[in-house]
Amino acid sequence: MNALNIVRQRLHNQQIAAPFGKQPSEVVARLGAIQAQDFAGAKWSVGLRLTGATDADIEQALADRTIIRTWPMRGTLHFVAAADVRWMLALLTPRIIAGSARRQQQLELDAKVFARCEKLFVQALQGGKQLSRDDMYGLLETGRISTAGQRGYHILWRLAQEKLICFGARDGKQQTFALLDEWAPQAKSLEGEAALAELTKRYFIGHGPATVQDFVWWSGLKVSDAKMGLEMVGLQLAQEKIDGKVYWTSQEGVDLPEASSAVYLLPGFDEYMLGYRDRSAALDLKYAERICPGSNGMFSATIVMDGRVVGTWRRTFKKDTVVITVSAFKSFNKEQKKAIADYAERYAKFLGMAKVVIS
Repeated sequence: MNALNIVRQRLHNQQIAAPFGKQPSEVVARLGAIQAQDFAGAKWSVGLRLTGATDADIEQALADRTIIRTWPMRGTLHFVAAADVRWMLALLTPRIIAGSARRQQQLELDAKVFARCEKLFVQALQGGKQLSRDDMYGLLETGRISTAGQRGYHILWRLAQEKLICFGARDGKQQTFALLDEWAPQAKSLEGEAALAELTKRYFIGHGPATVQDFVWWSGLKVSDAKMGLEMVGLQLAQEKIDGKVYWTSQEGVDLPEASSAVYLLPGFDEYMLGYRDRSAALDLKYAERICPGSNGMFSATIVMDGRVVGTWRRTFKKDTVVITVSAFKSFNKEQKKAIADYAERYAKFLGMAKVVIS
C-alpha cells in the first residue's frame, strides 16, 4: 500500500466515492461523528455521502431527531447519530470538561453557577419546548446569570457536554436548544470499555486507513486509551505497515482503480481532511496554508481529484443560481474542468438551486 492507495481507500470507507448509506443517520453512524461547526458545510458532508440527498433531507433528519448536533469531542460541534449521542458524550467529554477548568474559572463559572443554569434550563425546556440561543441567554440574564464575554457560550457548551441540552430543530434560520433526554430518549447507553471499543471500531472502519495518532487527534482520547481500544477490536480490523507507520482499516476488501479522474467538492471541515492528524496522504504540505490560512482555525472547501486536494472553492448565491468560484493549485485541463462542473451540478441539486455557474 502507498499514499495513493491510502486516499483511495479513505474515499471508499468514508462513503465519498461509493455512497452506500440510505439515511443520514447511517452515514453519520458509520463515521462515528461528522464535524459540524459550519452548519451548511456539515449538511453537505452528510448529503454528498448519500445518493440523491437534498439539504432539506438533512434538515428533516435533524428535525426527526435521527441525528443530533452537539459537542461530543475536542470541544467542537459534530453531528452524531441519535442512538449514539449519550454514550459518546459520556466517554469523551469528561476530559474536555476537566481541561476547561481554568478558562471557566477565569469566567467565574463554578459548580453553583452551572447548577443554577441547569435548573433554569430544565424549567424552561421541559415538555418538549425549544429555545433559540438568544432566548437561552435571555433566560440566564433574567435569572441574574451574566452571559457577558464568552460566559453564555461556555454555559451552553458545558451543559451540552454534561448531557443536559443539545441542539433542537431550527426555527427559521435560528438554531434552537432542547433537553437531551426529551430530544433523544432512545439513545443507547454504553459504558467504559464497551464504549471505547465501539468508538475505536467506528473510527477505523469509517476513516481507515488511519494510525493510532490519527484516532487520538480525532477523538481527543489519551494515547493509552486509544491503544486500549485497538487492543479490544484489533482482530476485527486489518492492518498494514507503511513507511514505519501502522495503519488500521476495515477488513472489507476494496477494489481500487489503477487511476481515477473522479472529482469531489468537499466542504471546508469535511472528515476527509479533519478526520486525521497527518493529512499528507491527501494534501501536499506546501498547500496547507491555502486550506487553513492564518491562525483562525477556518478550513477552506476543497477540490479533490483521485484522493488528492488540488484546489479550493467557495460558493455565493445570485437569485436561483449558486456560483462556484474555483481556485486551482495548478491549472485544470478540459476534462477536469468538466468533472468539476458535473459535481457542482450535483451540489446545486442538493441545495435545490436551478442553476450553477463556475467561475
